[in-house]
Amino acid sequence: MNITTKIDRAEARATGPLPPDHPPVKARKIGVLLINLGTPDATDVKSMRRYLKEFLTDRRVIEWPRYVWYPILFGIVLRTRPAKVGKAYKTIWNEDRDESYLRTYTRSQAEKLGAALENHPDIVVDWAMRYGNPSIDSRMTALREQGCDRILAFPLYPQYSAATTATVNDKVFQSLMATRFMPAVRTVPSYHDEPIYIEALARSIEAHFEKLDFEPEKVIASYHGIPQSYFKRGDPYHCQCQKTSRLLEQRLGWEEGRLLTCFQSRFGPEEWLQPYTDKTIEQLARDGVKTIAVFNPGFVSDCLETLEEIAGEGADIFRENGGEKFTHIPCLNDSEEGMAVIEAMVRRELQGWI
Repeated sequence: MNITTKIDRAEARATGPLPPDHPPVKARKIGVLLINLGTPDATDVKSMRRYLKEFLTDRRVIEWPRYVWYPILFGIVLRTRPAKVGKAYKTIWNEDRDESYLRTYTRSQAEKLGAALENHPDIVVDWAMRYGNPSIDSRMTALREQGCDRILAFPLYPQYSAATTATVNDKVFQSLMATRFMPAVRTVPSYHDEPIYIEALARSIEAHFEKLDFEPEKVIASYHGIPQSYFKRGDPYHCQCQKTSRLLEQRLGWEEGRLLTCFQSRFGPEEWLQPYTDKTIEQLARDGVKTIAVFNPGFVSDCLETLEEIAGEGADIFRENGGEKFTHIPCLNDSEEGMAVIEAMVRRELQGWI
C-alpha cells in the first residue's frame, strides 16, 4: 500500500458517510508548531517600534503596573529605542534573505524537522514567532485549516521562564478562544537537563575549540537575564540555568571554575540575575585573563543578543580592558546536533499520537 492510498483511506475514515448538506470534514492530521521569541520585519524605525511595542506591552515580560510602565514605554522607550535597536539589527541582518537570522534559522529548523518526520504523512510542521511574524495565531489557524485536530506547540526555550515559555503558551491557547472546534493541544516542557541537549552543547563546544589556535582560559555560559523579582516570585529559570551549566561542566570534564554562568541583556532600573555577562568579561580582562570563550545555551538560534551583544560588544569589552583572544561559540541553530535535540523532544511529546 502506498502513502497516497493510506491518506485516502484515513480521509475516508475521518469523514465517513455524510449527509449532502454536512460541512466539509478534513482528514485528521497532527500539527507541530515550533515557536521562537520573535523578530522585527525590517530594521527601519517603524518596524522596530511595532515589534518593540508588542514585546514590551506583554504583561509576562514587564510585570510593572500599567499606570507606571505605559508612560515610560510610550513617552520615552518607544520614542528613543527603535532607531538604536534598528542600527544594532543592521549589523547582524541576513542581507541575502533580508531578514533576521532568528527567522532564517527557525524556518530552517521547521523544514528540517518536517523532513525528519516525512515518514508520518499525517504530521504538518510549521513555525511561528511570539512577537512579530508569522504570528502564533496565524499559524495555529493555518494548522487547523489543514485538518489538524491535535497540535504540539514547542516553545524553543531550553530553560523555562514565565517571560518566555509561559507567554508563548498563553498565546497558543488564546488563539483558540474564538474557535468552536478546538484541537487537542500539548506543549513541550523545558529540557534544560535532558541528556541529548547537554550532549549537543558539549559537542558544539568541543568542535569549536578544535578550530581555534588557542585554548580559552575561561568559558562563559551567558543566559538571557530576568529581573531578580521574577525569580523571588517563584520563576524556576535561574535554577534551570545553573543546572544546565553544572551538567555541561561535568560532561566536559572541566575543573571547577573554568565554566562561569552569567546573565545578559538587562533592561530598566531593576536588579537582574547576576553575575552580569558584560561586567564579568570586563573583570576577567582586568584580572589578566587573556583568552576566553562565550556561548549562549539558553538560545536555540543566534540572534541580536548573541551576535551583536556577545560576539560584537562582548569581544570589544574584552579587548578594550586588556584581553587578547575572544571567541563566540554559535548557538546550536539548525546544526545536526541542534536538530537532534528538537526532533527528540518532538518525538517524545508525540507519543500516543503517532
